[in-house]
Amino acid sequence: MKEIAYYHDRFVDVDERVIPIQERGHQFGDGIYEVIRVYDGEPFTMKEHMERLEKSAEAIGMGLPYSREKIEALALEALERSGIQEAEIYMQITRGIHLRQHHYPDPSKPVLSMVVKEARKLTPEKRASGVPVITTEEIRWKMCWIKSLNLLPNVMAKQKAMEAGAHEAVFVDEGIVTEGSSSNLFIVKEGTLLTHPATNAILHGITRRVILDIAEELGIPVEERTFTLEELLEADEAFLSSTTMEAASISAVDGTPLNGGRTILDRIHAKFVERTRKETVDS
Repeated sequence: MKEIAYYHDRFVDVDERVIPIQERGHQFGDGIYEVIRVYDGEPFTMKEHMERLEKSAEAIGMGLPYSREKIEALALEALERSGIQEAEIYMQITRGIHLRQHHYPDPSKPVLSMVVKEARKLTPEKRASGVPVITTEEIRWKMCWIKSLNLLPNVMAKQKAMEAGAHEAVFVDEGIVTEGSSSNLFIVKEGTLLTHPATNAILHGITRRVILDIAEELGIPVEERTFTLEELLEADEAFLSSTTMEAASISAVDGTPLNGGRTILDRIHAKFVERTRKETVDS
């Protein structure tokens, strides 16, 4: 098993230096990305990730370098070359190589990059105990639903969390909890699952969508509405979701322990695990 990379039009060694100095992704963060989890050799929710990739590209006025079908085929080829069964496929598309200028080049020549590596997993200990988070001021741009390469505020927030001994930083915008630096966020109150609505203020997470579908399947009431930091602190349960983390209970916020409940989370995560196995078997 080995990490596999792809840049522009060829597979390359993951350590090969391939990014030209005038690549717009390198200079401006002018591009988009996706991360797809692979279970037992089969990508999970590939269709949904590719749909979001297309929407992000359209939102920034950028075409794709290949058809969606070819990008999927290249991802599968990279996965096969790697031999990794529990993997992450990272792919990004930038506006390409051009003399440095702020406005879009005409014509632009989008470029695909991709890496397949071993999947990051939440440790059994963290899954059992939950993870602490800190809160931080919402300082990001107002189009968080686009999965953009421009992640500096997210990176700074995550670093702040790491320095505080926390697992994640949660953005709070004038008292309203939005999401984590690399995750969506849910709370449970009196049996109802709540999460921020899919507006410009959050990334429309694929795992978030799967969790909402599972909640509906299990008959768990759901409200997509804003909620406050006070509501988070008083929640019966609270958890994060992401492609790599799946779903993880929040044990404390800014050092304040939470209720610790996880009845609904455990039901949802058990069904989530079933879905990953079912999808790989069906594939």
